[in-house]
Amino acid sequence: MPGVVLIDGIRTPFLKFNTEFKEMRAVDLAALVIRELVEQLELDPAAVDHVIMGNGAQPADAPNVARYAALKARLPVGVPAYTVQRNCAGGMQSITEAAMLIQLGHAEIALAGGTESMSNIPLMYPKSFQNKMTALSRAKTPLDKLQVVTSFRPQDFKPVVGLIMGLTDCYCGMGMGQTAEILAKKYKISREAQDEFALGSHFKTAAAWDAGRLAGEVMTVYPPGRKPVVVSQDNGYRSNQNMEALSRLRPVFDRKFGTVTAGNASQITDGASVLAVMAEKKAKALGYAPKVFIKSWAYAGNEPTEMGLGPYFATAKALDRAGLKLKDMGLIELNEAFATQVLANEVVFSSKQFAQEHLGRQEPLGEINRDILNVNGGAIALGHPIGTSGNRIVLTLMREMERRDVQFGLATLCVGGGQGGAIILERAR
Repeated sequence: MPGVVLIDGIRTPFLKFNTEFKEMRAVDLAALVIRELVEQLELDPAAVDHVIMGNGAQPADAPNVARYAALKARLPVGVPAYTVQRNCAGGMQSITEAAMLIQLGHAEIALAGGTESMSNIPLMYPKSFQNKMTALSRAKTPLDKLQVVTSFRPQDFKPVVGLIMGLTDCYCGMGMGQTAEILAKKYKISREAQDEFALGSHFKTAAAWDAGRLAGEVMTVYPPGRKPVVVSQDNGYRSNQNMEALSRLRPVFDRKFGTVTAGNASQITDGASVLAVMAEKKAKALGYAPKVFIKSWAYAGNEPTEMGLGPYFATAKALDRAGLKLKDMGLIELNEAFATQVLANEVVFSSKQFAQEHLGRQEPLGEINRDILNVNGGAIALGHPIGTSGNRIVLTLMREMERRDVQFGLATLCVGGGQGGAIILERAR
């Protein structure tokens, strides 16, 4: 099969919910990164075989975000595009979809990304409101209409928050934060340990921006609005964050006995990201220098109530497919949905008992080295736009591998509903 390489990528700044990107839809953000990457690479838009975008919320006004974004980015109408949805791993799924198309000989060049406008996930009305409005539209006489109108009750107008619905597992009935609390209790992860990890995420991201390490992966955006605004940097991280401030925050998901707070969980965020995925021969024929090869990837299912452990199961598969061990990884990007979720993975990755019980192995998967984990910070500081994060961690990993000349790198994340995704990259030399 042909080798699959990543040439380059770009993302928007990641901005907190309801800030400068609040008027920009998922399709708008996606179009920006597609256009920017095509122009930076000086790539002939007609040479693109597919555009694939991950998206979690699946907006009603753009039911195939990838197609509308590609058109808005001025790609030719003949370039096909489709959208994938694997919750938090949608942006990673787009990369592996592109890799499969290339391996099958169905494409040579694909733009694979993710986009999410969490600010524009809608408020909805209850089903009772919908039913009564339908009845009103069908009422034929004034008396019939009056009967329907007088049947409305205050609870019919109580909004249903789409964002909360989307972050709730409809199978086990738990919110993602509640599953994080399960891990904290099961693996005895203290509030202090979670806050310390969160603090480190903020400090690492601040240091990465100060050193210019993130500037190369982030484009400048000019959001629409009454006042001209220029955005070229993430706005969720806090360089002045401290343990005292974090300790004052109250638990969100278990108010009496919980330890997961807004401070040690990922932020609700808007943003988009895209990568150029190519067949190795095609890339070299066009004069591009590949940054990394896609060595292997895997997805795995796990218990929805412990969805945060998904990286363990997916990583085990990806390592096996690559013929590598965790100790071979020079860098690891593990998405920080919650501090306790990352810390729980540290526990199970190094647990012989867990490997025996869940994988039938006699040896642990391996110890996660903090020195190579999320070296530029993670979603606690940067934010977690659901459909984008799986793409963002691969982009960040790819660039850091090049910067450090690391041979192998792992990008992995947990997925709502009880899944994990993992990609192993190998440095192109």
